[in-house]
Amino acid sequence: MTVSDLKNQISNLIKIQEFDYQIYSLSAKKADKPQEIKRLSDAFELKKQNLVLLEKQSLEIQKQRKEKELELAANAEGIKKLSGQLFSLKTNKEFQTMQQQIADAKADGSVIEERILVSFEEADKIKAQIDSENIKLKEEEKIYLQQKKDVESSVKEIDDQLVQLETQRKQIIPEIDPKIFQEYERILSSREGLAIVPVEHNSCGGCHMLVPPQVINLIKMYSHIITCEVCNRILYIRE
Repeated sequence: MTVSDLKNQISNLIKIQEFDYQIYSLSAKKADKPQEIKRLSDAFELKKQNLVLLEKQSLEIQKQRKEKELELAANAEGIKKLSGQLFSLKTNKEFQTMQQQIADAKADGSVIEERILVSFEEADKIKAQIDSENIKLKEEEKIYLQQKKDVESSVKEIDDQLVQLETQRKQIIPEIDPKIFQEYERILSSREGLAIVPVEHNSCGGCHMLVPPQVINLIKMYSHIITCEVCNRILYIRE
């Protein structure tokens, strides 16, 4: 291969490298998008936890009130039963004892009624908090859905760009020697989308390791493809 031919090959590799690096960068960016959507979803789910907790508290209050209502009904039934037994008692002492039991039962019933009333107040407070949280969550959901839509739109834009870049890339491939292109693609896949780099300030543009003067001279000769001794990327000198 003549100097002119190799120069053309290097020039075409540089062109295709520009497309490939963009393809690599966009593909990496696209690969992060599902995780980005998951982060948005997880953040929204976390914001819903307060509502879930409030709803659990509301159900617990209802459950406890139901238990107290059953307890109050049992208490009233007990008072009724004790009251029915009053007139069957034979001694004054028994009568007084029964009256005290009835009074104690009524006092217990008053305590239960008070607790039921308190539970209604607690339920009203929780309901107000739930209503407020629902309003807030509706706004949060709008934000989340818009953010998700924006990410999905960016994925579509990336896909469109990738199609365009791949089309431009394919136009250059026929102009590159198959063996050189095969070597280029091998390096490309193992070096994070960067297969050919310039020598800058006597250093490899990929790994930044020093390129010996004799290697730089070989690059300038264009007798064959020269690669970095450290990262194996193809080296070239900017004209």
